[in-house]
Amino acid sequence: MSTDPDTILLELEDHMAKAVEYLEKEFQGLRAGRASPSLIEYIKVDYYGSPTDLKAIAAVSVPEPTQLHVKPFDVGALGEIRKAIEASGLGLNPMTEGKTLRINIPTLSRDRRQQLAAQAKKLAEEQKVVLRNARRDANKLADSLAKQEGKHYAEDEIDVLKKEIQELLKTNEAKMDKAYESKSVEIMEV
Repeated sequence: MSTDPDTILLELEDHMAKAVEYLEKEFQGLRAGRASPSLIEYIKVDYYGSPTDLKAIAAVSVPEPTQLHVKPFDVGALGEIRKAIEASGLGLNPMTEGKTLRINIPTLSRDRRQQLAAQAKKLAEEQKVVLRNARRDANKLADSLAKQEGKHYAEDEIDVLKKEIQELLKTNEAKMDKAYESKSVEIMEV
């Protein structure tokens, strides 16, 4: 299979954009002291034997700034939804009210805020590793261009490609740093 510098860059850009997007989605699920449906939307619920995102089987609303309301589309799933929320590690205690769940979002202690900020930092670092691995793979592809049958690429072209790969890494790491900084500020806000 022959490849070219543009294809390498496009695939790398796509891979890195997905890593940044994933990090931002994970940050939405980190609690910051106020109620938000994104806090529990992606909790996996054992729904008839298959792990399913909560948002696919229930409507989540915010009736008050410190409260979430979960209304399952299938009332039979209420018990499983409750178990999944309790087991999520978010420190939430859902209360059953008829055919719905009400979740009070407790205010976060200083220690818990620091734990969440550390968790956000860990998530950001993990995704930076994903970016660096993508850079490594792209650099390997760039090196393979010199040995490729058919079209020949000059060393200068390959060096320029590697610089562009490095720039993509820096740009996406900066996006992750910015996302982490804003999430950290949001978590530490009382």
